Amino acid sequence: MPDDDVALMRQLHDEHGPALWRFCLRLVGNDHGRAEDVVQETMLRAWRHRDVLETSPPALRAWLYTVARNIVIDGWRSPRTRSETPVAEVPEGGPQDDESDQLLLSWIVADALTRLSPDHRAVLLECYYRGRPVAEAARRLGVPEGTVKSRTHYALRALKLALEEMGVGA
Repeated sequence: MPDDDVALMRQLHDEHGPALWRFCLRLVGNDHGRAEDVVQETMLRAWRHRDVLETSPPALRAWLYTVARNIVIDGWRSPRTRSETPVAEVPEGGPQDDESDQLLLSWIVADALTRLSPDHRAVLLECYYRGRPVAEAARRLGVPEGTVKSRTHYALRALKLALEEMGVGA
């Protein structure tokens, strides 16, 4: 690799590496190994698209973040990723006496709900958490029933996306 290329990659790493690392770490749910893979693949793609390296630093950083995000999304969409469940030890098949899994799941869903818009969160709380029928939810929210139905549809899609972004499979 020519000296100019080494200097260019070192500059790219020094200027954008730490911020890209933190961004990727959040994207992959604090999985350090996966974050390293995403950063490395992002830098490799930047290297392959040398023209982007000549743009302004804010434009370059935006490009790097977009590429990293797309790499993570492509990984989630991969059938291999969805079919594998990494575990330290093989779980036993017996019934569980504690409800720690259910508690953890409720925390994760509660965190995902905070990522939704207030309208989507409100309709899900009324219809699913409180178990209200559409007509009553519409009355309480002050919107037509059709709006409750469409918001519920889009809110569930947004919730699913939020959970996927958090690394939780459906």
